[in-house]
Amino acid sequence: MYRASTSPPPRRNRRAAANDLLSAAAVDRRAAEADIWHNACGQEASAPSAGRRRTTRSKTMQLKGIHHLTAVTADAGANFAFYTRTLGMRLVKKTVNQDDVTAYHLFYGDGAGSPGSDITFFDFGLAARERRGSRTVTRTAFRVGSPESLAWWEKRFAEHGVARGGIVERHGRQVLDFEDFEGQRLSLVDDGGRYEAHPWDKSPVPAEHQIKGLGPITMTVPALDPTDVVVKELMFMRAAGTYPDPEAPEHMVQVFEMGEGGPAAELHVAVRPDLEPARPGAGGVHHVAFRSDDADYDGWAERLKETRVPSSGKIDRFYFRSLYFREPNGVLFEIATDGPGFDADEPAETMGERLALPPFLEPRRAEIEAGLKPLATG
Repeated sequence: MYRASTSPPPRRNRRAAANDLLSAAAVDRRAAEADIWHNACGQEASAPSAGRRRTTRSKTMQLKGIHHLTAVTADAGANFAFYTRTLGMRLVKKTVNQDDVTAYHLFYGDGAGSPGSDITFFDFGLAARERRGSRTVTRTAFRVGSPESLAWWEKRFAEHGVARGGIVERHGRQVLDFEDFEGQRLSLVDDGGRYEAHPWDKSPVPAEHQIKGLGPITMTVPALDPTDVVVKELMFMRAAGTYPDPEAPEHMVQVFEMGEGGPAAELHVAVRPDLEPARPGAGGVHHVAFRSDDADYDGWAERLKETRVPSSGKIDRFYFRSLYFREPNGVLFEIATDGPGFDADEPAETMGERLALPPFLEPRRAEIEAGLKPLATG
């Protein structure tokens, strides 16, 4: 059976990987994967609405929200400085890409490293900037607790020279759009104080204004229907309204929610048939992950198998367990468990201060450290 590509291929060297990441062939391959997915499993994914038998476990499984968002940087040092010093997030795990150990994998989250709080980055040092387009995640939102926090951040961004818009209302919430130093498109959204906060006591940002976790993730596709079938029928999300695309108001954004709903549990799908496929690169996104209860992990793996969705199969990342697959428009999805957590191999008080390696990579520590550019994070 065809298996979806879920990570960059093993690298001969950093330049070869960067070239592969940015090549036109890589973009063509992603589109081809989407076609194969649609042809192989489009009918199966829609089968539940036609009366296909679901397992008992499937009837009760629900994704809980966004787990993490993984993006690409070409400058790990500047990335660390922006996300910890400008945004005040905690580096909760400094590790490597398990599929390519010559690249850092950096996880930034709240003070506790809570599931649903972290944006992560693969460091591909020779990657050119992303060419913006469709068939990818195009904006990542973070949650803050009040309108006063948005106003505080607007002032902070002005003081630090961060590219930004103004505070606007979008889908019934106050939002502030901004970009990091590589053009990564980000937003802050007021969550109305709905969620518990876990502030980091070493953050340069006052506790009451700190980023609490991830908010809605926006992906852009040329056509809604293929994605709609997958997120509703396969992943049990619910349609939750629409709004005009802020970058092209003649086009619409469809909102889907999961679990209890709200800004921590929404996927926004912008429909832009006018855009060419994006070319991956620095400032772009690799994949979005959705939260699963640990007890439902086997059920999700079974569901993907039953519906014949090409996937990675079960992968143990040590800090959580994962399943990867591409939805029909080519965006890479992951279903990830909440546990075991980032304190599985180091004390919670010192997470992120040294290079952490899962047990299956620890015997290669000397080799791995020799292949990485030093990155001071302690």
